[in-house]
Amino acid sequence: MDQASLRSARAGELRASDAGTDVKLAGWVATRRDHGGVVFIDLRDASGRIQAVINPEENPAVGTVADVLRDEYCIALSGLVRKRPEGTINPDLPTGEVEVAVTELRVLSPSEPLPFQIDDRADVDEGRRLEFRYLDLRRPRMAANLVARSRAIAAMRTAMVDQGFLEVETPTLVKSTPEGARDVLVPSRLRQGSFYALPQSPQLFKQLLMVGGVERYYQIARCYRDEDFRADRQIEFTQLDIEGAFWGREDVFAALEPAVAAVARALRGIEIPAPFPRLTWAESMARFGTDKPDLRFGMELVELSDVFAGSGFRAFADVLAAGGLVAGIDAGRRDLSRSALDALVERARDLGARGLVWIVVEDDGTLRSPIAKFLGDEEQAALVSAMQASPGDLLLIVGDRPKVTRLVLGALRLDLGRPEGHDELRFLWVTDFPVFAVGDDGSLSPEHHPFTAPYDITEMRDHPAEALSRAYDLVLNGVELGSGSERIHDPRVQKEVFDVLGISDREAESRFGWFMRALRYGTPPHAGFAVGVDRLVMILQNEPNIREVMPFPKTQSGYDPMTNSPSAVDELQLVELGIDLRPDVREALATDSPDG
Repeated sequence: MDQASLRSARAGELRASDAGTDVKLAGWVATRRDHGGVVFIDLRDASGRIQAVINPEENPAVGTVADVLRDEYCIALSGLVRKRPEGTINPDLPTGEVEVAVTELRVLSPSEPLPFQIDDRADVDEGRRLEFRYLDLRRPRMAANLVARSRAIAAMRTAMVDQGFLEVETPTLVKSTPEGARDVLVPSRLRQGSFYALPQSPQLFKQLLMVGGVERYYQIARCYRDEDFRADRQIEFTQLDIEGAFWGREDVFAALEPAVAAVARALRGIEIPAPFPRLTWAESMARFGTDKPDLRFGMELVELSDVFAGSGFRAFADVLAAGGLVAGIDAGRRDLSRSALDALVERARDLGARGLVWIVVEDDGTLRSPIAKFLGDEEQAALVSAMQASPGDLLLIVGDRPKVTRLVLGALRLDLGRPEGHDELRFLWVTDFPVFAVGDDGSLSPEHHPFTAPYDITEMRDHPAEALSRAYDLVLNGVELGSGSERIHDPRVQKEVFDVLGISDREAESRFGWFMRALRYGTPPHAGFAVGVDRLVMILQNEPNIREVMPFPKTQSGYDPMTNSPSAVDELQLVELGIDLRPDVREALATDSPDG
């Protein structure tokens, strides 16, 4: 068999119309079955699988090779495509009507015994899967996810090109300009003691492209953030990054919605209606307790301050007197035991609340709750009316600082109401975010990044905690897909933002001087956005975390068990970089486990 022409067809593409055709196939042994001397092999390649039949009596040489075959041997074969005998058709396979009668067979590469079975039925520890990721990628689920990821990116590119965008690559070794997360630093050998950073996003460079006259930019950008890992977060990730000159928010929405809809069409075969619905940040927080609400179900927050003002239940009355917020959610008809209700109280405490009040509306309209005795008939009636509760409903109420009340109820809403799976797609724009996030100590930090344009400069200067920005997020089923904003294009406004943040002129010059200088050369108004490719594909593929749609992700702790990284490097490399490790770090490297 000539290795230059191992294939004349792909295994998963053969159909009944190919019967009578001689083919050459190559792939992996998915299964091997010996039925009374006749050997059946499921041959798998990237297109799918086909049944191959080997009859040693008819072809002893082929039978000899078939005797040594094991799962995941890489093989090549030639044979005749024929229809399967009556009663042996497999309706679960696209190729189930045909099989290949093998006339030539060759082992291209044998396989050692497998660390786990290459099928989706095997329950394999994730660490093991990542250690042998190259085998994990052969599993049908992972193979399908890689195909979906590729199709998603292709759809994005097509949508951008069709709208006249120019694809431009930005640097991956940049100046460290912290944007909210820790930078991933890269030491310089030629300038010892100095460091590059890997980009958290192409933010400043894409703004420079607007200064440079590139009016419509996009990039499938690789980004890096040294953050704690979560189900939807990795140290490195990919985003569709766009920016447009002479743009405002509506231009961004008009450009991005077709791109996202194209991905849904490519992966789900559905049409997403546009324009997407919108909520302001304030509305989203008040109704859902989060800035990334899942709209697939109701259970909205209801403010109950009027109900409990002056209430006999002093805990809530005191909260309101101190400027706090009392609110609740109607979790619907639930039949929970007292221990389950107590678990909800503990969950609320874990989320930061001082407590949680549960109330069950009995079938006769009375309320069952530890606090029922503190509520008069009018208060009980007002509560049921405000929450539009029905007999059998479980009401959950929190009284605390407004931020805590909303956060806790928003989390409980997801715990109790979020539907299984992601069959329905509910996109949402959340707009008009605060300019600044306010810490518990009153400190200010950018809600998005310091280059986001505020609505009102005077308000930002005089009342920074209340000032709103021209920022917006795209949310899908309760997951933030990405963020964007109209940018600051006037260097005087940029200086005002730095001043409010307490960034001195000297510090601003040191960190951003190269960027600020560019703004002085006729910078057009501009706006943009970035969509997380991994998160979008994760949802569309019904996956629980982004590691399932990334080819080579890290574990939850940032470790790669396949390559054993991060890892110590040779002492000579450190000397060349001018780096000397502290004694305690050296000791930790010598004693810590790889995934520690």
